[in-house]
Amino acid sequence: MEKRKIEIMDTTLRDGEQTSGVSFSAAEKLTIAQLLLEELNIDRIEIASARVSEGEFNAVKGITSWAELKGYTNRIEVLTFVDGGVSIDWMKKAGAKVQNLLTKGSMNHLTHQLKKTPEQHFSEIAQIIASAKENDIETNVYLEDWSNGMRNSPEYVFQFLEFLSTQPIKRVLLPDTLGVLIPSLTFEFISKIKDKYPQIHFDFHAHNDYDLSVANVMEAIKAGINGLHVTVNGMGERAGNAPLESTVAVINDYLPQVSINVKETSLYSVSKLVETFTGYRIPANKPIVGDNVFTQTAGIHADGDNKNNLYFNDLLPERFGRKRKYALGKTSGKANIEKNLQELGLKLNNEDLKLVTQRIIELGDKKETVTKEDLPYIISDVLDSHTYEEKITINSYMLVHSKGMRPSTTLSLNLNGEIIEENAQGDGQFDAFMNALSKIYKSKKLTLPKLIDYAVRIPPGSSSDALCETIITWVNNGKEFKTRGLDSDQTVAAIIATQKMLNIIT
Repeated sequence: MEKRKIEIMDTTLRDGEQTSGVSFSAAEKLTIAQLLLEELNIDRIEIASARVSEGEFNAVKGITSWAELKGYTNRIEVLTFVDGGVSIDWMKKAGAKVQNLLTKGSMNHLTHQLKKTPEQHFSEIAQIIASAKENDIETNVYLEDWSNGMRNSPEYVFQFLEFLSTQPIKRVLLPDTLGVLIPSLTFEFISKIKDKYPQIHFDFHAHNDYDLSVANVMEAIKAGINGLHVTVNGMGERAGNAPLESTVAVINDYLPQVSINVKETSLYSVSKLVETFTGYRIPANKPIVGDNVFTQTAGIHADGDNKNNLYFNDLLPERFGRKRKYALGKTSGKANIEKNLQELGLKLNNEDLKLVTQRIIELGDKKETVTKEDLPYIISDVLDSHTYEEKITINSYMLVHSKGMRPSTTLSLNLNGEIIEENAQGDGQFDAFMNALSKIYKSKKLTLPKLIDYAVRIPPGSSSDALCETIITWVNNGKEFKTRGLDSDQTVAAIIATQKMLNIIT
């Protein structure tokens, strides 16, 4: 029997970026987009919302320029709005060719948010679709709050679908916007829609508020859905979206009547890179990509594996580019780096590869050992370091910490070409450093952002005496942002992160 093809659309770069505190730089977005399409073979990716910011525009333009060279233009999608054509103009300038038009899929949203009748809404949508077609832009339509629409105003949903069936669109996207569905309702709602409109391509966009996103995905497939929306690591608003990793695994193992194009072997490497870029840690027990899920701890399990693999299941780690582990108790040229990157399933352009190589050589001069597990951290640090112009530099500093005395720091700062020195004490070395920095800024009548969170971590699988990453969260003019520093010393890493902050706010 011929298998039914299911399209996979990844929205990590759009909906996944709505995870609280997560924001990708243009370089990070391009890297992730390349991996999703070329390493994972994802069918389509949703990369941004139109009109959000200049940075978002530049990120989209960078991705679409690359995609055009590769012939991937029709696999790049952007969320747009019913805004009289403003989003269409934005897309044209950015080079995007597929819009996912956000519309109202429930009477509740239509009545209380837009305060319009269905006929008014449909008329405006038709104008946007016609304008898109005139500009050679393909249209998919999101029915926002569709799941609640099916629960509370199904007659409106079917009125909307009847209208859309007359429009020149490619797909209808059904999002469980507020994560209200359970498996039985998912099957019921999608079955009713597919029975009435079998000729329309429908996508299902699950959210995970009840931890049922993967179960709902399974029922959507059984009900005849044509495409699925997922995110790497299940990122997304609130409890997140259906995770790419688990969705792929369960389809391959339990739904033999359908087929997907995603390459399982690259799931883990892409997951870890996204984790590094976002600072959004993957729980150790997260299926498929968590640190512990292929680690056997109990002795009886190891013994059983020696005797005919008694504790193996179908989720073999090699499928996902990983290896099984058994826990035990409580110098380098360009070619070498490329080999290690290949093992991680990562690719870098020549410019970025040179920067990463230089960074590794610098670490080698400090007699630091760099492992394969350190590479995503180094890549993240290097890509992040050239996303802004460095106008402020920390020339030198001396950190003093003696028994019986308060830690002190002497700091030399190049502030827009002026060299300023200052000394201060503090409760710790970094606190003393920040106090000295504050003195300099106060003398220039400048204000520093407020530090609200400070986190230190080492790369999973690396050793504690190698690299560590310091992630600092700041608040400036009411807006939060994060900077990262990478070094073998956590205080030095924090100082590097602070220098990035100074250049960002300049």
